[in-house]
Amino acid sequence: MPTIQRAGRDRPLARHTLLIALVACSEMALAGVAHTAAAKDRAPTQTATVPTAFEMQLFYADRTWNWQDGAAYFAQDRRLRAWTAGPDSTSIAEGRWLLTSNGKMCMELVWRSTAYAATPIRTCFSHRIQDGNVEQRKDPDGGWYNFKHASDDASGEHRKFQEGDAKNIEFETARKLVDPKG
Repeated sequence: MPTIQRAGRDRPLARHTLLIALVACSEMALAGVAHTAAAKDRAPTQTATVPTAFEMQLFYADRTWNWQDGAAYFAQDRRLRAWTAGPDSTSIAEGRWLLTSNGKMCMELVWRSTAYAATPIRTCFSHRIQDGNVEQRKDPDGGWYNFKHASDDASGEHRKFQEGDAKNIEFETARKLVDPKG
């Protein structure tokens, strides 16, 4: 057992205490590194998967996707209608929507307005599931963004969806502007 000695002489107790403190700090640092490495080994290395057509159906069917300047309604029977309205133009579209087995939702619409004749346009969005969240991108080369959080976080694009044909009145108003006779 170390003994305390007077000033000016060797201090075995002080050196022993310092040595113990250094060893303890080293062990804690190494334990932290080991814990971090072990946590990385346990971290999920989940790769992205695609949602099934059934899951995709639940995202879109009988829902209205609200946009900044319009909306689109995805009917249960796969009919689709949409409208947009800007300061100088109003457009409407009718067509269909479809799902693929590789996580795509496509809208095949014929757009028309008072400024241009009927124009068929096909727009597709890819979906993937990453870390429990659904991500979406506009094909062919759009960037991935959050579509639907697993926890229904309000920051996803899916928050812009409403149940049912929520913008029917606005669509009919736009139709009357584009087709005053119809």
